[in-house]
Amino acid sequence: MKQQRTLILKASLIAMFCASAGFATTASAAKTLVFCSEGSPEGFNPQFFSTGTTMDASSVPMFNRLVEFDTGTTNIVPGLAESWTIAPDGLSYTFTLRKGVKFHSSAKFKPTRDMNADDIVFTYNRMADPQHPFHKNTPGTTYAYFEDMGMNKIVDKIEKVDAMTVRFKLLHPEAPFLANLAMDFNSVQSAEYADKMKAAGTPQIVDREPIGTGAFQFVSYQKDAVIRYKAFDAYWGGRPKIDNLIYAITPDASVRYAKLKAGECHVMAFPKPADIALMKADPALTMLTKEGLNIGYIAFNVEKKPFDNKLVRQALTMAVDKQSILKTVFQGSGQNAKNPIPPMLWSYNDKIVDYPYDVAKAKALLAKAGYPNGAEVDLWYLPVSRPYNPDGKRMAELIQADWAKVGVKAKLVTYEWGEYRKRSKTGEQQAMMFGWSGDNGDPDNFFGPLLGCDAVAGGGNVARWCNKDFEAQLQKAKATSVQAERAKFYERAQEIVHEEAPLIEIAHSVRFTPVRKEVIGFKMDATAHHYFDKVDLAK
Repeated sequence: MKQQRTLILKASLIAMFCASAGFATTASAAKTLVFCSEGSPEGFNPQFFSTGTTMDASSVPMFNRLVEFDTGTTNIVPGLAESWTIAPDGLSYTFTLRKGVKFHSSAKFKPTRDMNADDIVFTYNRMADPQHPFHKNTPGTTYAYFEDMGMNKIVDKIEKVDAMTVRFKLLHPEAPFLANLAMDFNSVQSAEYADKMKAAGTPQIVDREPIGTGAFQFVSYQKDAVIRYKAFDAYWGGRPKIDNLIYAITPDASVRYAKLKAGECHVMAFPKPADIALMKADPALTMLTKEGLNIGYIAFNVEKKPFDNKLVRQALTMAVDKQSILKTVFQGSGQNAKNPIPPMLWSYNDKIVDYPYDVAKAKALLAKAGYPNGAEVDLWYLPVSRPYNPDGKRMAELIQADWAKVGVKAKLVTYEWGEYRKRSKTGEQQAMMFGWSGDNGDPDNFFGPLLGCDAVAGGGNVARWCNKDFEAQLQKAKATSVQAERAKFYERAQEIVHEEAPLIEIAHSVRFTPVRKEVIGFKMDATAHHYFDKVDLAK
């Protein structure tokens, strides 16, 4: 009887979701999967953003790229390009496009053609060319990830060879170039859609109401509440098995868990470590786990006092009791971090010795730096759970207490997630809690976006640290295709980061994803996205 009541409750809750979304709920009907996500998207054009919430809520359901990552690995596989060739000198990449790829439609747009080379050229040039008519289409936005990755310094131009062939010409050999093309900001968009909306006098619609080629097409967004998608019948990869996909935006991890238990959602993002054991014991749930391709850290804004002083940065690194954080915040689901990249990634420099937790030495360094009586600083903390940090507020409280022991008074500050990210791009912060989940399995995807000079302007480098020696190592690494040689440059880069201490590397977390038993075929992705195109629901 109890099980029957639970199933009735679950069915009624899903029905309410579907009814509010305008989806069918008749008996023949539609399979609707609800995903309890952790935060609201900054927007729906993946070219503008670099945070996982935006990527998960826009790129994953709706967009594809020329090349993709194999789900569960970081191997490059064909996407909208069915094949490609690389010139012997590494200076050009030629892609043959997949035929018969359809774009989504909407009330305002009905595509009249399949995807072709014009769409690839439009997608890239919109980001690369400041004079492109759509470069400044949406005021106040930037091509953050494109800039963080230095793409304009990699690609000379893109050429349309014929209707189904495009060629990228590079300024210099770039070892991670293919992996870069598989990232979300290179999601292919419709040139025809852009042209028609511009002709109608409503060009900004292309960024608010996205049109892609992905497995699910956008239906609607209720701010800070729910995003609705429906299966794309003409998807080139085969129609999804579920009919409707709903992202129930639920910032509180405890509330997400309650919804999962009640059957209000089928898959949950980023559970609290304290709940893992209960979830594993629940017969209605399956707990998936994967080693995290991530890093959680505190970034010191080196443009602001007192963090313009290396000794202060080193002192406050020594003043943090990481083991206490691992025990209290991660509760067994994380490992100590000493480098900006996780140990699972090639080129990890294990010879580096982490800063010890040493209050006395930290005080001595502060005095040497000119702060014998400490200082007052702001410490921003994450307002949402992230794959690299399950509880930003609790971590901030522990660090606040640690720094107080060396005379540094930290005022804890936070904002709504979108506002938090937006403010960080301008350098408003002093010390800031942040983190990163790798997008392509290449070390450059950590070093460049987090600490590279280009990423200061793009906003990903929230430490705003631009070091010439470090940058030189990155450029040398990217110029060679021999992995062993690249690894040597990255190992040296890690030594420089350790000495200069622009970050306190806190932890690499193990990722957990609880799913209900009726979910079939869901797999955890290596890059921390959530993919539902191959997922089904048991009847």
